[in-house]
Amino acid sequence: MYKNKTFLVTGGTGSFGKTVTNYLLKQDCKEVRVFSRDEAKQDLMRTEYMNDARVKFYIGDVRDYDSVYNALNTVDYVFHAAALKQVPSCEFFPMQAVMTNITGSDNVIKAAIANKVSKVVCLSTDKAVYPVNAMGMSKAMMEKVAQSYARTSSDTTITCVRYGNVMYSRGSVIPRFIEQIKAGKPITITDGAMTRFLMALSEAVGLVDYAFSHGRQGDIFIKKAPACTVDDLAIALMELFDSKVDIKVIGTRHGEKLYETLASVEELSRAEDLGDYFRVSMDDRDLNYEKYFTEGNEEESSLDDYHSHNTERLDVSQVKEVLLSLKEVREQLNIQD
Repeated sequence: MYKNKTFLVTGGTGSFGKTVTNYLLKQDCKEVRVFSRDEAKQDLMRTEYMNDARVKFYIGDVRDYDSVYNALNTVDYVFHAAALKQVPSCEFFPMQAVMTNITGSDNVIKAAIANKVSKVVCLSTDKAVYPVNAMGMSKAMMEKVAQSYARTSSDTTITCVRYGNVMYSRGSVIPRFIEQIKAGKPITITDGAMTRFLMALSEAVGLVDYAFSHGRQGDIFIKKAPACTVDDLAIALMELFDSKVDIKVIGTRHGEKLYETLASVEELSRAEDLGDYFRVSMDDRDLNYEKYFTEGNEEESSLDDYHSHNTERLDVSQVKEVLLSLKEVREQLNIQD
């Protein structure tokens, strides 16, 4: 599926974009098109790949349909990662989240269909389930937009993946905690009882790869993952760095959840358990509203959501093992591979 194929990665200069670009090049693809609006990051990435002619760079914005459409000429597959992801910035500028995460996604999918792209995989987030903030709401709408096109598209298969925070991605808490530890400052946490899924970037790429290989029209794929409390994460890092800094609780931030939910009860009632993944099939009911009053699912009432409070819970020693599997953490600890 990869050999001699052309891929376009929106948001291609981000943490996921760079990781998936490396992965695609190893699969002997024909070309990887890195699409983003950040000229400075593209220049840095261009220097990194200057000896590989398969990597091409396209300046553009998913908000601009024409720039997306032109970049998709002769493309076989799209990984759509471009998004506004920071909860606080989306809270203060919600229409910016709408324009990038909803309208931008609509442009990408519409342009992919117009260019007869074979497959589009859209990246979503746990925050799209029971959203309480603008970022989550915009991502939930992105999923709905993707599935609306999936209902009518015949040439282009459109799927989504959903995962929680990626460890050591830009803006995540692990590099922030390490920075505070190294500076001898207190680790600032919002609520020690909060739980978060633990997923590495490589696992996020693996999830996208699985959806790309196995996705049917309108599917949402979810990677099962262990979780830990924020308190245990902070303690694990302090032990790894042999630090005695204080932990300072600053309180829950606006729009923040106590735990991450990756799949709702309603979704799990129609999901397929694939071992490491859940496949949530598209709700393919039509606009015959009679079905909404005559059809139900008795199984729903006996299920629970899939979230970071009821998944496998790691203790401090197990969290340390996970952290040591990250190249970035080993580098901070000066551990040679």
